Amino acid sequence: MLRIAKAGFQGLFVLVFVGIVAILIRAAVEAPAPLDPAPIIARAAQYDARIKRDEYGVPHIYGTRDADVAFGFAYAHAEDDYATIEETAIAVRGKLASVKGKGAAVTDYLVALMRVWPTVDARYEKDLTPELRRVLEAYADGVNYYAALHPSRVTPGFLPLTGRDVAAGFVFKTPFFYGLDKQLMALFSGLKKQLSKDGKNAFLPTATPLPIGSNGMAVGPARSADHATRLLVNSHQPYTGPVAWYEAVLHSKEGWDVAGGFFPGSPFMLHGHNRNLGWANTVNEPDLADIYELKLNPANDNQYLLDGKWRDFEKSEVEIRVKLWGPFWWTVTREALWSEHGPVLKVPGGAFAIRYAGIGEIRQAEQYYRLDKARDLGEWRDAMKLQALPSINYIYADKHGNIAYIYNGLFPVRKEGVDWKATLPGDRSDLIWKSYLPFDKIPQLLNPRSGFVFNSNNTPFRATAANDNLKAGDFSATLGIQDNMTNRAYRAEETYGADSSITREKFHTYKYDLAYSKRSELAAMIKDVLAVDPGSDADFKAAQDILKAWDLRTDVESRGAALGVLMAQPVIMAELKGETPPKPLDTLREAIKTLKTHFNRLDPTWGEVNRFRRGSVDLPIDGGPDTYRAVYGEPQPDGTLTARAGDTFIMFVEWDEHGKLRSESVHQFGSATLDKRSPHYADQAPLFVGMKTKPVLFEEADLQGHIAEDYRPGERAALKP
Repeated sequence: MLRIAKAGFQGLFVLVFVGIVAILIRAAVEAPAPLDPAPIIARAAQYDARIKRDEYGVPHIYGTRDADVAFGFAYAHAEDDYATIEETAIAVRGKLASVKGKGAAVTDYLVALMRVWPTVDARYEKDLTPELRRVLEAYADGVNYYAALHPSRVTPGFLPLTGRDVAAGFVFKTPFFYGLDKQLMALFSGLKKQLSKDGKNAFLPTATPLPIGSNGMAVGPARSADHATRLLVNSHQPYTGPVAWYEAVLHSKEGWDVAGGFFPGSPFMLHGHNRNLGWANTVNEPDLADIYELKLNPANDNQYLLDGKWRDFEKSEVEIRVKLWGPFWWTVTREALWSEHGPVLKVPGGAFAIRYAGIGEIRQAEQYYRLDKARDLGEWRDAMKLQALPSINYIYADKHGNIAYIYNGLFPVRKEGVDWKATLPGDRSDLIWKSYLPFDKIPQLLNPRSGFVFNSNNTPFRATAANDNLKAGDFSATLGIQDNMTNRAYRAEETYGADSSITREKFHTYKYDLAYSKRSELAAMIKDVLAVDPGSDADFKAAQDILKAWDLRTDVESRGAALGVLMAQPVIMAELKGETPPKPLDTLREAIKTLKTHFNRLDPTWGEVNRFRRGSVDLPIDGGPDTYRAVYGEPQPDGTLTARAGDTFIMFVEWDEHGKLRSESVHQFGSATLDKRSPHYADQAPLFVGMKTKPVLFEEADLQGHIAEDYRPGERAALKP
């Protein structure tokens, strides 16, 4: 027995040793060779761009052609956030696990499962205009040029970035903004354990510990005291990462003139304004994806039943290279399946297919490009009619006084009389939808009599004054339109919606509203908590007294906000992420414990608890989760919260009654996303915390006298080792 055990152990040792040697040999053989930077540097010579950074480090890019501007912008953004741009591109290539390890394996598998690259390879030349491709490729060249001049910052094997990589980023990421990731990850629960033992993911929105949301508000001349048209751009995002905002101003002599927010890896202003018009985006979550349960052939599990016949799955092998340590990796192979419905997952509960809005679409970048360059409402609506972007609310305003709200979505044309929220039978082809609702039929408002439109991640049927709102009964239940309200939506009605003559000052003041509505979920939680008999629990009784006296405001001096927000935030965050929320009584008891332990009282000021931290900056910050001044804090070991998401890049845009543009903005940190040595790493933080703004300096004439740096890509390289 001992001899057998010893022999078995020796055999196992030999296998492990051979495996390690194989990894070492493979790492040595397959390690990417250093890329010659000379061709990249030579290619950059075709572009002519200038980067002018203002006193806050915000880059203003100038060029003759759109391609020149895209090149210059990419270079400037890479100076401030190269690592995130690179990581985003690696993710959409399906190679993130080779850099981040097993936690990113699910992302890599999804890239293959969603057929991102077959879509790009088949449709990049066919569906995208030559003008757009030139911009995408110029942007890639700008990133490559920066990387070639800073090789120590480049992940081996990454270069070169291509225009196809940039297009693939839009193909992969846009469906996640309407919640596709939640449905996929629900199905992935079994398969994910095979790919990632720690159950985490390094790229999808579900991995983000804090939620995303947004506010958008447009007020027309009829509701403005001075007959101006005003737009609030107020997306709520994580402070850092692949969906954190970067501010820039672009000017091309071909008519690409924009200022606003950009994501890492995107050449296009995603929301903000040009000279004539602007828009804000907020996340919406209509039902745009369907899950089908498939019947497998008992004699051949590579077949599924459809209309009484067995069909073969389309199959491919997915190789996921997973980083182990240092330069070494291991390759995991998984099967990817596709049915008539779409991607298929085999999990312990069965085999399921998913069909989702935007499947096989590549023109997202085309639509953004056209929106950026639209000169009036007609051209902007024509860009929206491309219907390449599968979701996201649009709140629009322009210099002519037009305002609009679009509940944008690629709404599947579905069979009536079917419960589309349920898991569907996968053996019926009549349940596989083939088309989308035309743009003119989706929910939208143009110039309502009330003079304002808004959205705060709430139902589109509460977007303006009650008499002007859309009616739910005018739209088919098969569209899956959301019917929820948020605290921010209630407060929009109670501030902007209650003021019939809004001044510039009030427009700003309402944005920084700090209150929870008496109609809010938090107010309902407090009502329920106050109804509980505290018995002999003195701390619980004291907490009830504090909550009863609280005015529902989250200013830094409040002595009720700490208890109220610590009770409510876990509930709100769980709901926003689609998880089962904890009970408020349980979260209140946890809040009591936290405050007593770390502050020795149940009513510290909110500013003692709620903190904004960046580098050496550590400040109390007003606001809370789901307030119009949105702040989502991450709990720290000392009992405080550090703001990690919510209000980030904010713009106030205005056209006066004569059409003259005025624009202000603020970023939560500054332009230097990653460079802690830069003066712009946190120079906007005091403005942001103080609920103040700076001028955008949109026109070149406005920029004069405020230029801190003026250079061409590459000339600043010596300043950024």
